[in-house]
Amino acid sequence: MVISDQSAALNLAGQNSPHVFAGEGVQNGELIQQAGSIIIHSKQLQDDLQELGQKIKHNEDNIKYLKTQKTKLEESILDMTATLEKYHKTSFSATQNQYLDLSRSEEETLGNILKHEKSAAALLCMIKSQPESQASDHTSTKDVLGIVATLGKVEDDNLSRLLSEYLGLGTMLAVVCKTYEGVNALEAYNKEGSINKSLGLHALATSTRRSLDDPFLVICLESLRPYPGEFIADDPQRRLDLLKPRIINGETPPGFLGFAVNMINIDRTHLYYITKSGFGLRETLFYNLLSRLQVYKSREDMLKALPYIPDGAISLDGGMIKSPGVFRLASPREDVKFPVGFERLSLPEKFLEIENQIKETKWKKDRIAEDLLREQSYLDHAKVNYEIKKQEFLKYLAESSMYTAQVAVARPSAAPR
Repeated sequence: MVISDQSAALNLAGQNSPHVFAGEGVQNGELIQQAGSIIIHSKQLQDDLQELGQKIKHNEDNIKYLKTQKTKLEESILDMTATLEKYHKTSFSATQNQYLDLSRSEEETLGNILKHEKSAAALLCMIKSQPESQASDHTSTKDVLGIVATLGKVEDDNLSRLLSEYLGLGTMLAVVCKTYEGVNALEAYNKEGSINKSLGLHALATSTRRSLDDPFLVICLESLRPYPGEFIADDPQRRLDLLKPRIINGETPPGFLGFAVNMINIDRTHLYYITKSGFGLRETLFYNLLSRLQVYKSREDMLKALPYIPDGAISLDGGMIKSPGVFRLASPREDVKFPVGFERLSLPEKFLEIENQIKETKWKKDRIAEDLLREQSYLDHAKVNYEIKKQEFLKYLAESSMYTAQVAVARPSAAPR
């Protein structure tokens, strides 16, 4: 509220000011003096209100900024803790000699694929595993990157079974090509629209005395819409910096372990520049297959977090939500799975470095929490003062109406005779 002229100011009368309401015998000079005093006091009240309003806005902006910083630090702690647990697991497994041998797990995955004898996946894996077959020029497969099940690894056999069940056998056996031209090279058709078995994979199957009767999926990487966001800083696996679910108190839901797309380990040769646009497998293939699929410790945790699960979830004890409202109740079946293996990490330097980073980040988070409490108390105090000053100003306005009435009566008698 801004009072811009003297006539408007005459409508105000001050609380706690030494003004005496005008009556008979009040002189013009006294009226002018009182009007000037009213203007000054009114301006002071307005300035006080404006200053308190600015202080409230400043406190609210500070609180918003501090909450954002606190959330970022919490996410960083969660990410570093997950990495630290990986170090613990790797170290313990190496010491106790209990971890699965990666090459053996890859052989198991390959063996399970080969059991599907009439599939394109089995045909391609057979060619890859036989040096004499690779010696010939398979032009129809030169753009094939691999089979979905062979392009990623996980660190837990149970998680491997769950992910394979979530994706389904058809997807696990899908052929992955880099370009659309590579997709076209796999299968050709005659004028009648039937498959031309003298070209593509069918011709390759015939040359190896195999039949290719099962329908198969083909995924073209360059045709996929890549993940549009950022990556977790300094992560050698280039994990995606996805926004974690948050419950009302700002924390992640109990039992939330992370996103499935970030639990896939990818060979370094496939992390970068697989497509012409410079994208790797995580942000293309696995992001499109798994999206923001959440992973929880237990089915109970997952069901409690239902309001915060927009794109499906799985739990380590076998629970599965395919999409909102669609639940899988059966136990997972073992068939074609991702190989199980651990990413080798250097110990103990990196281990200690991450531990120190977690301690430092937790310290920063605690300091911000203290700043938030202090800033909230400042805000509450400023709001109380603002309300008091506002009531004082409203009372001032009410008293001014009485003053206006008295001035109107006093003016005739104050005129010179």
